[in-house]
Amino acid sequence: MVTVCQVFDPLDSALLALQAAAAGGCAEPGLRNLRQQRLAGLLRACQARSPLYRRWLQGVEPSRARLQDLPVGQRHVLMEHFDEWVADPRLRLRELRDFVADPLRIGEPYAGRYLVWHSSGTSGEPGMFVQDAHAMAVYDALEWVRGPWARLAPELCNLQRKLLLVGATEEHFASTVATARLRRINPWLATQLRSLSLLLPPAELRRAIERLQPTVLATFPSVALQLAEERSAGRLDVALREVWVGGETLSPATRRFVERSFGCPVRNSYGASEFLSIASPCAHGAMHLNADWVILEPLDEHGRAAVAGSEGRSVLLTNLANHVQPLLRYQMSDRVSISPQRCACGSALPVITVHGRDDEVLHLPAPGGGALAVSPLAITTIVEERAGLLDYQVVQTAADRLVVGCRGRDTSTLRRLARAVRQLQSWLDSLGVADVRVRGDAERAIELAAGGKVPRVLALRAARRVGASAAGT
Repeated sequence: MVTVCQVFDPLDSALLALQAAAAGGCAEPGLRNLRQQRLAGLLRACQARSPLYRRWLQGVEPSRARLQDLPVGQRHVLMEHFDEWVADPRLRLRELRDFVADPLRIGEPYAGRYLVWHSSGTSGEPGMFVQDAHAMAVYDALEWVRGPWARLAPELCNLQRKLLLVGATEEHFASTVATARLRRINPWLATQLRSLSLLLPPAELRRAIERLQPTVLATFPSVALQLAEERSAGRLDVALREVWVGGETLSPATRRFVERSFGCPVRNSYGASEFLSIASPCAHGAMHLNADWVILEPLDEHGRAAVAGSEGRSVLLTNLANHVQPLLRYQMSDRVSISPQRCACGSALPVITVHGRDDEVLHLPAPGGGALAVSPLAITTIVEERAGLLDYQVVQTAADRLVVGCRGRDTSTLRRLARAVRQLQSWLDSLGVADVRVRGDAERAIELAAGGKVPRVLALRAARRVGASAAGT
């Protein structure tokens, strides 16, 4: 039975939760067989329902197909052919873009049966992603059986804990949409699951957190670091029991500082717009890939399979749950390594490490002296979502100076660059930072970090380090 208005099938969710619990205890041969069965099912759905993949998979026999022989999906190609890519002819990219342009419709079902979110454009063109009730049931099962929700659910239901998401709440991003959906499905939990925008001025954000008094904070590592600095300085009075982070690289130093500042554990998960629940932490702190529903293939710098245990320069993701918008060997820029060793916790699910975005927190002159920490996620949200500039870099060239550079000098890009400068300057002025000035420079070269990734936000010392690294390559 599908509750269409909420993109929720309670019966399917219960069954999948039982399967997730059972598969978590499987040995590797059992997991491998399960993956192969689900891959065959995905390929059959692709051939039957997706015009694009029907052409690409012509002659492929699903039950005997080897993953490494299947075509790689590049985002720009798939987005160019979006209306042929998806398996429902009612899904049209132009109409979906209109839908996600309206913040009032975050979490609202599209066409009465789909959940829709979009990704940022930090690795090129923004992606658009559509999930049906079955795909959401898979994500729910993985989150509630293996993820941090597994411990939290009973206490939320008994109103013993409150969870706060600090993120880009004005946009149809995956975590924001998923949270809105959860509140619709569980109205009795609505008061326990709250959201705040990371774009709020720091003082206003602090007051809101203190007013809500959450016991669990879910956010990005850079935002957690910013709030931990406020807590250490005595400017944030909140008693947290856990901090959940994801979406960026979590360094050991950042983890230690956040744990010390809040006096609670930090739990790091790995998810993406392409698959909401890729990996979850175990009791030993290792991150386990949900290998029964998602396949990752790390690639080296030449686009070949990376050596086992080594960090790839990119990764191919196959989503075995989503038959509406097939993601088959879909290339992502994350750098992932999969350990060949079993975890001490005993699970057969592979242990992975992930190197995601490398943007750093900016420290800008605050009114009355001192420094104000500004999350890079706030800056990228301003530049990408409000100004529409996607291939860019914001560099702190002095304590009170920011430069926005971009690739491309066509009229449209230059207009977006000018808009990004205005929007960023206006937002910084609203924070009250003292005399910080932003300028655009279309001639400025984009600096690369190790591995060729583009950090979108470089702090003053980070800009010098990356520049030196690039000069030495």
